[in-house]
Amino acid sequence: MNTTEPRTVDFWFDPICPWSWMTSRWILEVEQVRPVWTRWHVMSLAILQENPRLPRAYQQMLLDAQGPARVCAAAQQEYGAELVGPLYTALGSRFHQRGLPQNREVVEDALAEVGLPLSLADHLTLLKHDNALRQSHRAAVALVGDDVGTPVIALEGADEGGRQVAFFGPVVTPTPRGEAAGSLWDGVVLVSATPGFSELKRTRTHGPDFR
Repeated sequence: MNTTEPRTVDFWFDPICPWSWMTSRWILEVEQVRPVWTRWHVMSLAILQENPRLPRAYQQMLLDAQGPARVCAAAQQEYGAELVGPLYTALGSRFHQRGLPQNREVVEDALAEVGLPLSLADHLTLLKHDNALRQSHRAAVALVGDDVGTPVIALEGADEGGRQVAFFGPVVTPTPRGEAAGSLWDGVVLVSATPGFSELKRTRTHGPDFR
């Protein structure tokens, strides 16, 4: 499998997920060392965990944390998909690297950084674009199944038939940089092209390292 041919990657994230953040920083590193271009899409851990068998308090916690995903969905719907990636970076750098709360003040600061109206922060609680959020979420699940978390990435032309192949992950910490990021990408492309490949996993021994 040629890992140096130009390739588009679709990346689904929930802004509150630290593991999505780690992987998103990896794919941006990959863009610097491989001919890769990323399209950003929002999904939701709250939607992923809609299961009546889960504790109600846990489900409510996820619903309460769905606001940043709603804001990203609103930005995509009202101002264009090209702003989703920059907004995610602005939000994630505050939530994960700086440890700031996921409140309106912090979200407004992120919106200002990317030149978006502060009024988009209204969507922390508005349901106006929830259908769009669910459609984006379902697009990821349709590719990879619902027995996953975030992030989900899909590679264009990854299998022998040139079709899109999707999977959860890779989950990695700390974020590989430079050619180390490219080497991990090469491995991801290789396993994605293997017919029938579905899972490679081990127990996590470290939390996300945001350095």
